[in-house]
Amino acid sequence: MSASAVHASVGSCSETFHSTADGLRLYRREYGAADAPAVLCLPGLTRNCRDFDTLARRLSARYRVIAPDLRGRGRSDHDPNWHNYQPQIYAADLLQLLATLAPGPVAVIGTSLGGLVGMLMAAAQPGLVRGLVLNDIGPEVAPEGVRRIQGYVGQQTPARDWEEAIAQTRQIYGAAYPDFDDAQWADFARLGYREDADGVPRADYDPEIRRAAQAVTAAPDLWPLFAALAPVPMLVLRGAHSDILAPATLQRMQESHPDLRSAVIPGRGHAPTLDEPESVTAIERFLAGLD
Repeated sequence: MSASAVHASVGSCSETFHSTADGLRLYRREYGAADAPAVLCLPGLTRNCRDFDTLARRLSARYRVIAPDLRGRGRSDHDPNWHNYQPQIYAADLLQLLATLAPGPVAVIGTSLGGLVGMLMAAAQPGLVRGLVLNDIGPEVAPEGVRRIQGYVGQQTPARDWEEAIAQTRQIYGAAYPDFDDAQWADFARLGYREDADGVPRADYDPEIRRAAQAVTAAPDLWPLFAALAPVPMLVLRGAHSDILAPATLQRMQESHPDLRSAVIPGRGHAPTLDEPESVTAIERFLAGLD
């Protein structure tokens, strides 16, 4: 992996591009002091590092927060081979990044797909992940949630303006955030869309990700992987009406990992945005315990 190619100030964070072993240019944001304990934030399937901006700025008072865009998302390059949109590839990208940055053991906060990637990283390099926050994800994914996600990823008609982008966002995520007002929907849409050269908002991920999502016909059995992570401290957040992380799955996770901490976030489906007071409190207490 090459050294940083571009570095610019963005408010109280920095933005940097780096290269992967197979030549893609990936983007990340960093917050806080370089010598502080590191927290790595990993987004969901079609999401990007901007989802963590509010949380990262709060945590940056005590931690070095690293928030990357996975390949095919945000400002990272799209992969010309959609078969590479796989958790194992993302984990390899991130392990290379951490080998370059050398921040020491990291706490990982992973939303949905990001949580699965965090689990793979922890299993691949024991001792690298000093704590793992799984945001509405576990070793078993509810099939109804998988079907819902497969039904919208890469399927939207391109938005012509921000009004349509906001409407699409409400259609996709309305059940997850039933208490959002108009201003919150507008803000949330801007996390998932980015204007193109003509000023038209576009969903901020490679539509070819849909092919990788559609190729998933049966979820792999990740319970053995989860069992192997028993030494890793964990916090699980579950949206109270999530269709991805079932209550029975969370209960089995707690039985398998007796020291696991958990919090159910009221008024949320898949997945909590991590700016809810309950989410922030649980994450800060968990990270403080690792310190």
